[in-house]
Amino acid sequence: MKIWLIFWLLYGAAFASDFITKNEYARMLYQNPRGIGCDKCHGSGGEGSLISKYRHFDKKTKQVIDDELRAPRINNLDFETFKEGVLSARSVMPSYFLTDEEINLLYEYVINFNKDKK
Repeated sequence: MKIWLIFWLLYGAAFASDFITKNEYARMLYQNPRGIGCDKCHGSGGEGSLISKYRHFDKKTKQVIDDELRAPRINNLDFETFKEGVLSARSVMPSYFLTDEEINLLYEYVINFNKDKK
């Protein structure tokens, strides 16, 4: 009896396509793709969030100005804009070196935030 159980478990494992679904993998990428997650700046739903408040000196007006750094909303972008944002070199957003498939999965995951909440 144990032999049959082991046989069927091995058979099932050998022909299983994935251990996690594409949506689970996309969620993992969004939360922690390569050490820091998208959700830390763009929010848990891709709505964007405040990263930092700071002050700087404006040379023209010679005044100290309060300013803030915000991560943009990403759950309403078209695919090309999203991909360009992920791949472009920015001084604030880290480079993740994602594959095209990972970018596609992330995009589908982010776009479906609004659909999942309804």
